Amino acid sequence: MSTATDPHGASVRKLANAMLRTAVVPGAVTVVLGMLVAALLAGTSGLVSALIGGAVAFGSSLLTIWMMHAASRLPVRMEMALVLGSYNVKVFLLLAVMMTLGGVEGIHRMSLALTMLASFVVWASAEAFAFKRAKIPTIIVSGS
Repeated sequence: MSTATDPHGASVRKLANAMLRTAVVPGAVTVVLGMLVAALLAGTSGLVSALIGGAVAFGSSLLTIWMMHAASRLPVRMEMALVLGSYNVKVFLLLAVMMTLGGVEGIHRMSLALTMLASFVVWASAEAFAFKRAKIPTIIVSGS
């Protein structure tokens, strides 16, 4: 089935774009606020650590949007498996990054962790809000 005649793939791409538009600003504001608070409470180490944590969470969230676009061209069952599997891998990788960077000299672990967590939660909440607000059918019946 071509991408031009695939209503499900088009729907997923439309949703991914809506999620991106809705989540970028709150995600970026969360990272900046995390950096500001960390700088005030922990100095330069907190600022750099919050920047790293925010960048990792922000990057992983952008990766989810990319994954939705890439998977939208696959059959529905494969797409769902890929997207849900990649979400689980993403959460595991965020934990692994946190555990690895938390032991590095000069990293303020709490600034890293809280900014990463806040960014992840804000982005995921914005994605859920975008899904709820989007005028996209969640069940698409094929015409065959």
